Amino acid sequence: MISLRNLDRVFPLKGGPFYALRNINLEIQEGDFLSIMGPSGSGKSTLLHTLGLHDNAWTGEYFLAGEPVHKLDKRRRFELQKKHLGFVFQSYHLLDDLTVYENLEVPLSYRDTPKKDRESIVCDALDRFHIVGKKDLYPNQLSGGQQQLVGIARALVARPRLLLADEPTGNLHSDQGREIMELFRKLNREDGVTIVQVTHSEENAGYGTRIVRLADGVMLK
Repeated sequence: MISLRNLDRVFPLKGGPFYALRNINLEIQEGDFLSIMGPSGSGKSTLLHTLGLHDNAWTGEYFLAGEPVHKLDKRRRFELQKKHLGFVFQSYHLLDDLTVYENLEVPLSYRDTPKKDRESIVCDALDRFHIVGKKDLYPNQLSGGQQQLVGIARALVARPRLLLADEPTGNLHSDQGREIMELFRKLNREDGVTIVQVTHSEENAGYGTRIVRLADGVMLK
């Protein structure tokens, strides 16, 4: 599913280059549930955003679903992103001028899902996450936890092959957090969704099938 070879992410600074990621070599098979752990500043989120094609200023080789990302132009990378990826952001990134229903519909429009099919898919997502009563509300009318639930529902609504999650339960109370992690495990085991999550929580990491640890931008053995 994913292969990284000698991947670096360098930020040019006045005092010299800063390596956010250094010589990353990583294989992620289809159906894996990978947890990325490490202290703050270790490169966890940088790696996740690289995998999610949100950051293009890296060097090395990146293969996604057999495609050489490092050889693709911006348009082809975007096509690959919308075809395969779902992303759960730590800070929600909901569209403020759209209702909950409309926010959930956005990924389906990117994937050219026919209008007649979108309604049933969105309604199913609203029901699954118990947010039917919130469908006509705007993000600023929701609590932080409710916004995170909508963000997760949006990431999953188009049934991506690869789900990337940055501290997906960080703004949820413990019961909601466990519910989300159980849902992730079910998606991984029953639907075959490949999941990569960044987490500080050993409990959340335990839902995965393996753990990768980073320190100072380097993968630990």
